[in-house]
Parts: sequence; structure tokens; C-alpha cells
Amino acid sequence: MNFLIRVVVNALALGVACWLFDDIYVSGTNAERFWTLLGVGVIFGFVNAIVSPIVKLLSLPFIVLTLGLLIFVINALMLMLTGWIADQVGLDFHVDGFWTAVWGAIVISIASWLFSAILED
Repeated sequence: MNFLIRVVVNALALGVACWLFDDIYVSGTNAERFWTLLGVGVIFGFVNAIVSPIVKLLSLPFIVLTLGLLIFVINALMLMLTGWIADQVGLDFHVDGFWTAVWGAIVISIASWLFSAILED
């Protein structure tokens, strides 16, 4: 059950980013967008659970050197990786541009925190 809640929270946060930024988008009808966001939520959860900790561990000295600012870059790259994987499996989720990915990752982090706090109760 916790996995499903995490997927829904990821999908909602990704939906907020799609709503706010023109360069982060999902194509299709409303029903297709819903299922695409759920699929991308699974991919995003996988990337954040497996790939992101490895990248953060390997880049730990640089994270310390940049006083943590490299975390924003890593989160943006994880969002771009999610978009690339979604494209490879046939989901119409796209992230165009690095700076859009940076701002999108910030919005997704805030939205995920907010939705997790609401759904936890």
C-alpha cells in the first residue's frame, strides 16, 4: 500500500510540474495523461530509489565542495533521466532543457513533500 501511495504522490508532483512549466509536458487525452503520469511516477520512484543515491554517494565530495548546490543539479539530471526512460518505454512524458529540469525538480520536491504530508494523515 505504501508503494501505491508513493506512486500517486510522484504522479501528482509530476502533474504539478507539467502544469507549471511548458517544457515539462505529457501528451495525449486526459485519460492518457493520467495513466502516463502514473507510469512516469513509477519510473521516477525507481530512479530516485536506485540511481539517485548511487550518484549522490559517488559525488559526495563535490556536494560538500559546492555546499550542497550540486544536489539541485543531480535532482534535475534525475528528472531528465526519468524523461528519457519514459520516452524509451513509450510514455509521452518530456523534459526539454536543463534549467527547466532544475526548476521542475525543485517544484516536484516541494509538491512531493506537501502531498506526502497531506496523505500521511
